[in-house]
Amino acid sequence: MTIAAGSLRTLYPEIEPFESGMLDVGDGHTIYWERCGTRGAKPAVFLHGGPGGTISPKHRRLFDPKLYDVILFDQRGCGKSTPNASLEANTTWHLVADIERLREMCGFDKWLVFGGSWGSTLALAYSETHPERVSELVVRGIYTLTRAELEWYYQFGVSEMFPDKWERFLAPIPQAERGDMMAAYRKRLVGSDRQRQVEAALAWSLWEGETITLLPEPETSTPFGQDDYAVAFARIENHYFVHAGWLEEGQLLRDAWKLKDIPGIIVHGRYDMPCPARYAWALHRAWPKADFHLIEGAGHAYSEPGILDRLIRATDGFAGKI
Repeated sequence: MTIAAGSLRTLYPEIEPFESGMLDVGDGHTIYWERCGTRGAKPAVFLHGGPGGTISPKHRRLFDPKLYDVILFDQRGCGKSTPNASLEANTTWHLVADIERLREMCGFDKWLVFGGSWGSTLALAYSETHPERVSELVVRGIYTLTRAELEWYYQFGVSEMFPDKWERFLAPIPQAERGDMMAAYRKRLVGSDRQRQVEAALAWSLWEGETITLLPEPETSTPFGQDDYAVAFARIENHYFVHAGWLEEGQLLRDAWKLKDIPGIIVHGRYDMPCPARYAWALHRAWPKADFHLIEGAGHAYSEPGILDRLIRATDGFAGKI
């Protein structure tokens, strides 16, 4: 697709939450949530990426605040949620249950579910578990968490596209352990040696930050300036990926038929390195009710112009604006 620069839709102006708090979800976890937009408008929930990421003020701006009542939250162990970086009772299915708790807390019958990257994985898991609670589904940077996808990014595949960056990713791991990079990193990320933990976390995080955009982008290439944030991000992400998200192999595509009555939009960058486009295409074939947009000249990040334009059009469209 080709979009004239003047027609690109960008983020809505910055807004502040009108309500926020901490929700005790059990298992020793408390999650931070915030609500923004207009109370009583179209309900929506935003699911951040990672796993191990956090919500950002920019994420609020993906929705027209006059038309949406949006819940955003930091997933278990992430951001302002406590305990920070905890791996205990922290699985995909714990998060699916947390989303339901938030919906019930707000009193919403149904809501639009929006997720990108890992957020798309979680959005699909939630929507396939509770399809009756999803009014619409917007997913970007599709990641179905199969073994092939994990190995493509952390073992062999993207390594061929970014040999210089891959070399930095290999650096903390001895040659003898490089046959299973996720396991080698886990050993360091859950270990007691703080120096090795931080070194591994920074290398893990930088690998992701440097490979998610089509062209180098300083904002994503150097996002992990604080050791504590890098450790939380890398520990949680690695924890989920080593366990393949506690999903059966191919489960999300296998069960995509459960989305058959949910209107949706799939947005994916043609040159998305972490998440190969073939899986977005497979989701499109399994869920024909969803509109599919493969964005030319784009990688993985939601901030890339063509992807951002299509996401804003999606939320505007489902709110009846266009």
